[in-house]
Amino acid sequence: MVGRVKRKAGLAEAAARAARETPPAPCPICGRPLGAKVEWHHLVPKSEGGRVTAAVHPICHRTVHALIPNAELARTYADPAALAAHPGIARFARWIADKPADFHAPTRRGR
Repeated sequence: MVGRVKRKAGLAEAAARAARETPPAPCPICGRPLGAKVEWHHLVPKSEGGRVTAAVHPICHRTVHALIPNAELARTYADPAALAAHPGIARFARWIADKPADFHAPTRRGR
């Protein structure tokens, strides 16, 4: 066949094996291992000029944006440790601690 490029199977297999053998990284918001579904949270929101992201659970991501406005995220909670210390996020993290990695529930807006 003309124009086809054969890829080296050994490299792809080694990368897949390494991905299976490494434990999943913990979510910086709740500390649980990440599951099959992952979202990327901008530590400083894009609307505030942020570019750095962190992999988080979808439910954790929705909770952060339901509780904290973007301006406050950029000003006070750009560090994952500071974000985890937020009273609402800390309460959420205690609630979700024993749930499976791909757990989903409707997200309520902050009070």
